[in-house]
Amino acid sequence: MSKIVTPYHDNSTKKEQVADMFNNISKTYDFLNHFMSLGIDIIWRKIAINELKQLKPKRILDVATGTGDFAFEALTILKPEKIIGVDISQGMLDIADQKIAKRGLGDKFEVKLGDSEKLPFEDADFDAVTVAFGARNFENLETGLADIFRVLKPGGKAVVLEFSKPRVFPVKQLYNFYFKYITPGIGKLFSKDSRAYSYLPESVEAFPDGKSFVALMDKAGFKNTKNRPLTFGICSIYTGIK
Repeated sequence: MSKIVTPYHDNSTKKEQVADMFNNISKTYDFLNHFMSLGIDIIWRKIAINELKQLKPKRILDVATGTGDFAFEALTILKPEKIIGVDISQGMLDIADQKIAKRGLGDKFEVKLGDSEKLPFEDADFDAVTVAFGARNFENLETGLADIFRVLKPGGKAVVLEFSKPRVFPVKQLYNFYFKYITPGIGKLFSKDSRAYSYLPESVEAFPDGKSFVALMDKAGFKNTKNRPLTFGICSIYTGIK
C-alpha cells in the first residue's frame, strides 16, 4: 500500500485537503500547469485522447476534470455526443463552467461536483472514462479504479494520463531538481499557496507508476492494460478495456 501524501498535513482527510487546495489555486491553475510543464502537457493530452479515436465514444466521463482542459480537447478531437466532467473542487468547476459558457458548449459538456471514488452515475453508463493528472489525488486508488470500471460499458475504455518518475540519466536528475526546487518557487510566486506546489512532487513520488499502476488496473478488472511512457518517462498513459 503506498503512503498517503496530503497537501496540508492537517487532520482532515486527503479528499478534503485536495478539494481545499484546488479551490485555493483554481484561479492560477491553468496558467501554472502549462508554464511548469513547459507547454508539453498540451501535447500529452492530445496523445492520450487519440487513444480513444478508434473507439469513437459517444458518451465520455472525465474524472477529476478540473477546469475542463482535457474534456475540451476531447470534444475537438473525438466529437462525442456528450462529455460529463466530475471534480471534487467547486472552485475548479466554476472556471470550467465559465469556459463552457464562453464557448457555447453547454449542450455537449457539463460538469458536476462529485467524488472520484463514489461516482454519481449508474453502472455501465459511459463508453470511455478519462483521468488526466488526477489519479494521484485519489485518496484510495483501488476504490477509484473500481468505480471507473463500474460506470464503463462492457467494451468501454479507460485512459489515465499521469506524471511518472523518469529513470534515465540525466532526465531523472533534472526532473527531480525542477520539481523539488523550481516548481514550489513558481507556485509560491503566482498562487499564494506554496504548499500546493510542494505537494505536487510529493504526490508524484508516492504514486505507484508504471507496472505498479497497471497491476492496480488489472486488479480492478480491466483487460488489455497497457502503459505508454512519454517524454523520457516524465508522464505515462495507462489504458484498459472493460
